[in-house]
Parts: sequence; structure tokens; C-alpha cells
Amino acid sequence: MHLARIEAEETTAAGANRRSRRFRVSSRLQAITTFALAVAGLAALTGCGNVYRPVVTAINPVGPAAQPQKYAIAISNPGPGLPGLITIVDFSGDTVLINANIGVAPYYFILDASGTTGYTLNGDGTLTSFDVSNQLQTRDVIQTTLLNGAAPNSIFPDVTSTFITEPGRGAVAQLKGAPPALNQELPVAAGYTPVYIAGFSSSPRAYVISQSTGGGNGQVAAIEISSNTISSTIPVGSSPVYGVMTADGKRAFIMNQGDGTVSVINSQTNQLDAVPAPAVNPVPVGTSPVWADLAPTRNELVVVNAGSGDAKGSVSVVNIPLCSASALPGNPNCDVNNPIDANGFGQVLATVPVGVNPRMIAVLQDGSRAYVVNQADSTVSVVNLTTNTVTATIPVPATTHPNFIAVINGTPTGKVYVTSPESDQMTIIRTDTDRVETTIPLQGKGVMVRAQLP
Repeated sequence: MHLARIEAEETTAAGANRRSRRFRVSSRLQAITTFALAVAGLAALTGCGNVYRPVVTAINPVGPAAQPQKYAIAISNPGPGLPGLITIVDFSGDTVLINANIGVAPYYFILDASGTTGYTLNGDGTLTSFDVSNQLQTRDVIQTTLLNGAAPNSIFPDVTSTFITEPGRGAVAQLKGAPPALNQELPVAAGYTPVYIAGFSSSPRAYVISQSTGGGNGQVAAIEISSNTISSTIPVGSSPVYGVMTADGKRAFIMNQGDGTVSVINSQTNQLDAVPAPAVNPVPVGTSPVWADLAPTRNELVVVNAGSGDAKGSVSVVNIPLCSASALPGNPNCDVNNPIDANGFGQVLATVPVGVNPRMIAVLQDGSRAYVVNQADSTVSVVNLTTNTVTATIPVPATTHPNFIAVINGTPTGKVYVTSPESDQMTIIRTDTDRVETTIPLQGKGVMVRAQLP
């Protein structure tokens, strides 16, 4: 009986095992069949030969693209006998990235056309040069000793040479190499003192602006960049102080402070420009023009007239279009290979009153507005270049009596940087609101500020 029960139990267990195996096989077959049907359905949806790829959709909103790396570079003077200071400020965050020392008592600063190398003139008779970088250290700053008695007052860095005006020696120094070393001196005409060089990097020639020591009209001397020689001299107006050249190198404009005019030079012919009537050359602007900037998208020259110094100055907007293919029907004498002035060239489109004793102007690259520093009343005037009106007057009390300005375009906002020789604070203005955003400590009195990119 016991053996019979054992055999019966074994028979029952064996049957159960067979049923379990059949169930597992059936389940596997059912899963395989389901998967095959799913694949077939997917193939029917995607079509023959297509490969299914998963698609990921972002749930959180994506922010605006990061702004390109741009810097504002300020030079300051901490005090007598102390090295000057470079302050590099990040455009996006308004933060100081780098401080480095330069020569004692810096008083002039400029960047090369690419914005990658800076140059300063210093009261200790040196030229310093440095690469614009957020890794800059004092040990990376290169110092060059200039000639005794040179009393340099401006720098023009070109592709292969650096030119420095030397009023104390009546000449222009040409420096080459790295570090920059004197290659030669180019004398200006006797009886004239060089004050500035107007040029644009890679243009065939640059113009040395000189004032008459006897109080008469000034002149410019043309430096041929290919040969590093002076080819000719051109008469300009009384007491010229500043000049700008268009980016294509075809025209140069000289501010004649003494007689309130702008001399126009055709740098292709290397002569005074024959502007079309009714305009005349030099072009009358306002009282005491001291600075200018170009609005290339508008074909305009925007000139700051300081005025008497104790009353409101002004901004003159001058039309400066050249002939192009689109201008041919209205100007049949146009040669697109050697453009002449288009109709309306040299005409003053507007004279816009600004603050007291304006010193400098900077134009946004989109041509929408110009910003003017008014030294006497410590303000910045915003000039709308479409309507030629002042749309805002911005007080800058932290940067009292400002005299230098730089701008950087940006989206959604650009920035305006303002310095003063009486303040150790640089003021930053937003261009979307035309209000002061913040101030940056410079650890010295502001000398100049330049923008790495416009």
C-alpha cells in the first residue's frame, strides 16, 4: 500500500511538471508572437526600408544662446610714481577678469584693429604692449623705451608696423617687431607739430595730422604703408586735432577745431576730395569739432562739436555716401572701381544740441544711436540717428566729468563704458534701457576705455 501511494504521487508530480513545461513554452510562444506583431505593425507605420529612431523632446524651455566673448579694457592711473593698471572687464557679466600693471602714469591707450593687442603711452617715456586675454599677467606686458624728448601723443598700430607721433622731435616713429623696436623716424614739415594719425589697418596709407606752430592752417602728411615713406602733404583747416578713416580706406576726415570744419581727403587720389556741389570742402560743422565716429550702415559721419566749453555743444551728422552699383542711375560719372562721391556727399543732415562741453562720441554698429560724453555736466547724451534727436540724457555721477567712452553691441542689450580722469569708477550703461547698470572700480583714475569688439 505504501509503495502504491508513492507511485501514485510520483505519477501525479510528473503530470504536473509536464503541464508546467507546456505552460512556460506556451508563454514564450505568446511573447514571441506579440513582439513579432508589434514589429510588423511598426514596419507598416514606418514604411519599407525606414529605420525607427527615438525622438527626445525637451520639456524645459531652452534659454537664449550665450553671448560671444567680448571685453572692455580700461587703463587707469593709481597715482604719482605708481605703475598704471590694465582692467579687463567681461561684457556679459560686468565682472573684472584681470588686473595687470603697465608703465608709470599712462595717458594714452589704443587697441589694434583686431582688438587682440593693446598699446599705452606712459609718463615714464615708455610704450607698453600686451595681448588682450583673461589670462594676462604683469609679466606678459612688454615695455619699450622711446627716444628722449619725443613727448609722444598718439599711436597707430598697423599690420606690420606701429606708428607713434613725436611732437617733441617733429617726427613720427615707426616701430617694428615684437617687442616693438624703433625702425626709423619720419620727419614732418618744419613749422608743424604732429598730433594724431588717422588710418585704418591694411589701408594703403595713413595720414599724420599736424598743427602749425605759427597758428595758421594745419596739414596732413601721407605715410605710404608699403614703403614706410611720406609721399605728400595736404593742407587742412585751422588747429586740426583728430581724424578718422573709413574701413575701406577710401576717405579720411580731419576735425579742424580752430575753424569749425571737417577736411575730406580722397585717400585713393591722395588729395583733398572734390565734393559735389552744393557741399564744400572743408565741410562747415559746429564750433570746435574735437571727435568723430562713423555710422557705416547709414553712410554718415557723426561729429562732436565741443562749443565754447561753458554752453551746450552739438553733434553734426554729415552725409558721406560713395557711388556704388546701385547709385549709377543717379550719378552716371561713378566708377565702381574708383568710387567718387555720391549725390549729397558732404551735406550736413542735422545739428543736434547735446550737453555742456561734449568731448567724445561712439556710434553703435547697427547705426541706431550715438552716445556722447558731456564733460562739464557729467552726463551722456543718447542721439537717435534715425530721427537725429536726443532721446535720453543719462547722469553718470560716479564718473564725474567724463571724457572717454566706448560701446559694444549686443543682444538683447549692448553696453556703454564711460571713464573720467577724476574718478576711479567706470560707469556701465545698458543700451536697451539707456540707464546705468553698474559701476566698476578701476583702482586708479580712469585714463581711457576701449572695446575689444564693437
